[in-house]
Amino acid sequence: MSISGIPNCSLIKLKSFKETHRGCLSFADAQADIPFMIKRVFWIYDVPDNASRGGHANWKCTEAIFPLSGSFDIYVDDGEYFKTYHLDKANEGIVIPAGVWCLLTNFEKGTVCFVASDEEYSPDYYVDDYEEYLKNLQCK
Repeated sequence: MSISGIPNCSLIKLKSFKETHRGCLSFADAQADIPFMIKRVFWIYDVPDNASRGGHANWKCTEAIFPLSGSFDIYVDDGEYFKTYHLDKANEGIVIPAGVWCLLTNFEKGTVCFVASDEEYSPDYYVDDYEEYLKNLQCK
């Protein structure tokens, strides 16, 4: 499901199989369920009360973000359109394209957030000051 106004930013729902006696299984195939080739994965956990993660944009990489357990809110902003989503299902996530600001907040205790990226980590492409982010958008 596309997020109104933000190009290439979308909610995604992965296939999920539930067996009463064995639990649930979800999976994602790169370039099919996740709309890019995955080069890096990381996960966020043990986030203290009232702490946030993200608070930046990356000019080069696209990410797919999922709550493997627990829940959190994610604010997305492309300088023109913005919206906050509550993620609380392990098989439902959001694709954040390059150049979109995101901020993760309101982590439920015990939450594990999983992130798949189409680029390896490089600090060179991050902007973590919102005013600088907006200035850079105006120059593009």
